Order: sequence, then structure tokens, then C-alpha cells
Amino acid sequence: MDTFTTIAILFTISSFIAYINHRYVKLPGTIGIMVIAIVLSILILVSGKIFPEAYNFFKELTASVDFTRTLLDVMLAFLLFTSALHFDFEKLKAQKLPVLVLSTVGVIGSTTIFGFLFFWTLPLFGIDVPLLYCLLFGALISPTDPVAVLSVLKKSRIPASLETIIGGESLFNDGVGILLFVTLRELTDSTTAAFTWSSTLILFVQEVFGGVLLGIGSAVICIYLIKKITELQTVLMITISMVMGISVLGGILHVSIPLAAVAAGLMLSNVKLGMTADERSLKDILDKIWGLIDDLLNTILFVMIGLQVATIHFYSAYWVISLLAIVFVLIARSISITAPAMVLSRSLGLPYKRIAIVIWAGLRGGISVALALSLPFSEFKPMIVSVSYIIVVFSIIVQGLTLNKVVDKLVD
Repeated sequence: MDTFTTIAILFTISSFIAYINHRYVKLPGTIGIMVIAIVLSILILVSGKIFPEAYNFFKELTASVDFTRTLLDVMLAFLLFTSALHFDFEKLKAQKLPVLVLSTVGVIGSTTIFGFLFFWTLPLFGIDVPLLYCLLFGALISPTDPVAVLSVLKKSRIPASLETIIGGESLFNDGVGILLFVTLRELTDSTTAAFTWSSTLILFVQEVFGGVLLGIGSAVICIYLIKKITELQTVLMITISMVMGISVLGGILHVSIPLAAVAAGLMLSNVKLGMTADERSLKDILDKIWGLIDDLLNTILFVMIGLQVATIHFYSAYWVISLLAIVFVLIARSISITAPAMVLSRSLGLPYKRIAIVIWAGLRGGISVALALSLPFSEFKPMIVSVSYIIVVFSIIVQGLTLNKVVDKLVD
């Protein structure tokens, strides 16, 4: 199946699912879309013997979409840039300490806690997985997904300051999570690799600071160009080109594309643009267009997550392990959030009820699935991919659907 045909079919399926959800199911946008996509995938797989043509077509479609590359190399920069573009930078500055702590200490702590819990539990099922792989699993499942989190928070009654903390954490913790994932994956790829603080520090500087510098540099050039013109089409093309450039250069320079996209979006969020020829605010129109791009990509992404059911093997033993893994994820996040919040209680300003909201708002999404699928082949990969997918589905559907109820109950 050629690329254009794949894109056309994916767009058509996404449009159909979005219509069904909006017209009949009426679940919150991204959650309903993913639920319908999963149900559709299961129905096609179950009815494979009755409708072999539909089954073969569906398998060919899912096989033709490289989910990992599509998300991490193409869609992620656009999604994160859009989220950051609509973020209030002044509010983020006011909450910089809790955002910084939760997006660094929180992810590292969650990775470590989950990894050890998983490592200690698997032998009970007769499965021996090296600690390094358990920590690698922790690194890919610990970061909250900004796409999932921010899409749910849009319709939440969560207080503005708490929304800023949760949204800011989700925007920045991808850099730390992916850094941990890349470091641990390199160690698992080579049996001769040895952990050194110097190599880890170099990788950290390259990924994090390199990504931030790429984002700032790209934004500075973009701002200089768009301040010289008032034509909407040209401004839009420049911003799209900038995001594409971040994706390409980030891969070439081996720096963090997520952090670069977030840095560029935050810089442009505070830029004051002029008026169009017909006296309309250029910034307002640009925000609305990027908002539409965000909604479109979100719809396609969550359809793609749902369709991954066809590519993942679910063995019976994995279901019990997945249920335990869900509990471990919640435990790991609870400890990694509560501990720094208690130590820095005055500085962070997070009362216990709001800590509970932050914990429950830690949704996982497509990034975790994409990272799991990017793992090199090993005897442990099928289990990690399957369990990751089940955690993501639970996170988006259960936590996403109940987040507003938790907020209503805990917010004074």
C-alpha cells in the first residue's frame, strides 16, 4: 500500500470515527475516538474468518503505518509546538519550581520505583527479566503524555494554577524520560557498555540543552521573519516550516525534538503580531489555525493508537502482569510526586488534595507505545509492548474519564 493511499484511508477512518463519536457516542473527544478505534479493530480481528477481505485489508493498513516513526519523527514536534503555543508563559514562570521538580525528579523516581517493583514481581510468574530491561520499561512508561494530558484538561474544571503545573510537567518530562530511555537502551544494546557519569552527562547536555537551543534559535529566526510581514498565509507557512525544520535538525544533531518544539512554542506564545490587511488580529487567527491542526493530529494519533491492537500480541499471561503493572505505575507516580511535594511543601505549594489530582492526571499516551515499539528485538520486547499498550489504554480511558470527577471532589 503506497503512502498516499495509506494517508487517505487513515484520514477517512479518522473522520468516520470522529463523526460517530460526536454524533452518537459523545465521549470526550480523544478518549471516545480511541475507544471506537479499539472496538473497530477488535471487531475486524474477531470477524476475520467471516470477512477475510476486510481482515486482510485492515492488517495491510496497520502494517503500512510505522507508528513509532510517524509519531516520534513527524507528529510529535507539531503536537508539542501547538500545545506550547497555547500555553501562558507568564503562568508557567510563576509555577516553574513545581514544573521543574515534577518533570525531573518525578520521572527519575517513577522510573526507578516502577523498574524495581516490576523486577521483583516477574519471578512470581516464572519470568526472569534483567533489571536493566525493567528500568528501561519504567523509563518509557513514566513520562506523562502531553498530548493526552492537555487534550483532557481542555474540558476540565481544574484550577488554573494546577492546570499549569500538570500541563507544564507533561510538556517537559518527555525530555527527561526519553533521555533515560535512550541511555538505558544503549546499555541494553551493547553487553560491553558500561555506565559512566561522564557519558551520561554529555548525553544529557546534548539532548536537553541542545534541544532547547535548537528550539530557541529556530523561534528567533521565525519571529524575526514573521514580524516583517502581515500576510497570514506566509506567516503560517513560516511557522510550519520551522516545526518541520526542528524535526529534521533534531534528528541530525541528536538533540531532544520534544524540548526543541516546546521551547519554540513557548517563545512564540508571547510574541505580539500585527494586524492583517482586513484589520484582524494575526496572532488570534494563527492560534486558531494551529488549534485546528492540533485537533486534527490528535484525532489521527488516537485512531492510530486504537488500531495498534492489530499489531500487538496479547498472551494470556500478560493480562495479570498488565494489571500489576498498572498498580505499579500508580504507586511509582504517587511516591515520586508526593515525596518531593512533602520535602518542598512550602516552595511547591501543593496541598495533599491537589497532589492527588496531579497523580491521577498523569496520563500515558502514544509516546509510551511508540518507545516500546522502537525497542530492538529481544525475548522481552513482546511483553513490554503489550503491557505498555494496556497501561496506556487504562490511563486514557479510566483516568481520563474520571479526572473531572476527581477534580470536583478534591478541589475546594
